[in-house]
Amino acid sequence: MRQSWIPRPGLPEVLEIRETELPNPQPNEVRIKVEAAGINFADISGRLGIYQDLPPMPVVVGYEVGGRIDKIGDNVDSAWLGKDVLGLTQFGGYSESVCVDQQQVFQRPSGMSAIEGAALPVNYLTAYQLVCVMGGVRAGETVLIHSAGGGVGIAAIQLAKYRGAKIIGTASTGKHEYLKQIGVDHCIDYREDDFETKVMEITAGSGVELVLDAVGGNSFKKSYRSLSATGRLGMFGVSSAAVSKSRNRLAFLKMVANLPWFKFTPIELINHNKGVFGVNLGRLWGEMDRVEGWMEDLLELYREGLIRPRVDTTFPFSKAAEAHHYIQDRKNIGKVLLVP
Repeated sequence: MRQSWIPRPGLPEVLEIRETELPNPQPNEVRIKVEAAGINFADISGRLGIYQDLPPMPVVVGYEVGGRIDKIGDNVDSAWLGKDVLGLTQFGGYSESVCVDQQQVFQRPSGMSAIEGAALPVNYLTAYQLVCVMGGVRAGETVLIHSAGGGVGIAAIQLAKYRGAKIIGTASTGKHEYLKQIGVDHCIDYREDDFETKVMEITAGSGVELVLDAVGGNSFKKSYRSLSATGRLGMFGVSSAAVSKSRNRLAFLKMVANLPWFKFTPIELINHNKGVFGVNLGRLWGEMDRVEGWMEDLLELYREGLIRPRVDTTFPFSKAAEAHHYIQDRKNIGKVLLVP
């Protein structure tokens, strides 16, 4: 089978196709014949050599796939054979076949394609944890969503609208029309306007109840200041550390230096009635019972037509480098996937 490997840190062009033997599922595992694999920012961070959880290179990344089960290991019900599924993978997703624990696999609802299936797990589980679990969004509250045109951003918009929230989204101007179509009430071009100032104008100085921020650095400080009393800041990434397409130590150090190391102190939070929390789905492999419940909730919302992944485009495995360029050039509105 073919896999897309990262042999060393570098530009997208370091990605290479290698032929390997088909894996055999271990006890409690299933093997998925992959029809689509999701690309996430963690994959790009891994290629840059700045993702802390990445195994030693060379490595195959990829955290989510859609496909069909073609082989099962011991202790797995034979009824799973031949089922169309989506699955979470702890690395290894950029493959034509991948083996995963049966608890990380879910049957796709009727009408969900493999491409939609691969576009759902990471983005929607992350957004669900941010908006519904830890963010606790309620009807009438206002949410500021950074990078609103990305996969997590669109998932968060759909979930926040389902909860009855008002939404402010940051994105480049070219994405504003689409974002308004799917329910964003106010769009801010982060390249032209200071989002903190605009948020205070839009909310008449009161701020927002929840901010979702994966930018990091100074953005965390400004997002915190944009909160109302009882507001919550959900942090789930540091994309400002990856402003170039190869490893940039200066950008990383600048992001680290701008982190609010002494801002979110206990006394600060108490006196201002604000909350700060972090989300990293990749650190929840030991909490699969919890994650499984979230996924079942999401699949039910999909069946009811309340959420729907937006797939921007797909690339063949052989053009994984082009896919990484496409994302880092911020061309996508929604999910970008690889297909064998």
